[in-house]
Amino acid sequence: MIYKWTDSNGVIHYSDQPVAGAEKVFTGSGTTSRPATSALPNMEGQATAKKEEPRLGYTEFSITAPAPDQTFFGDDVISVSLALDPALKPNQAITWHLNGKALEDQGTTTTQFTLPHLDRGSYSIAATVTDQETGESRSTDSIGFFVRQPSALSPQHKKP
Repeated sequence: MIYKWTDSNGVIHYSDQPVAGAEKVFTGSGTTSRPATSALPNMEGQATAKKEEPRLGYTEFSITAPAPDQTFFGDDVISVSLALDPALKPNQAITWHLNGKALEDQGTTTTQFTLPHLDRGSYSIAATVTDQETGESRSTDSIGFFVRQPSALSPQHKKP
C-alpha cells in the first residue's frame, strides 16, 4: 500500500508510511484511492511536542559597547560589554574575538572588560557563547570600531 499527499507548496509526495491528510493508493489489479485522514493520527502535534527549546535561547544577546563604527582617539579606554538575558548558565562559556582572533586573557564568564592600548586601525569584536555539555554555540554580530592616534607631525601636537 502507498500513501499520496500534497504539501503546502503543492508538491506531491508518495510514501509507504501513513501521513496526516494522505490518500491510500491501492496497487494491484486496479488503482483506487480514497481519503485516509480519519484513520491517521495527528502526526503534527506529536512532532511539535518533541521539539526541545534550544539551551542558548537568549532574549537579549548583543554587544552594547563599543557602538558600531565608534571611533576612539589616542589613549581612550575602550570598554566592551555584552548584554545577555537570561544570564550565563554554569555550563556555558564566553569566547571573545578581536579581528577574528580569540582573546585568551578574558575569563570564560566575562561580559564586561576594557581593551588594552590598541594601535591605529580598524577593529571588529564579537562574542561566542558555547554550552560545554551540548557543544551548541551562538555568536553575536561583529561590531566594527576604529582607533586613531594623533600624528607627531600635526601642528596641534605639542612636545612636552
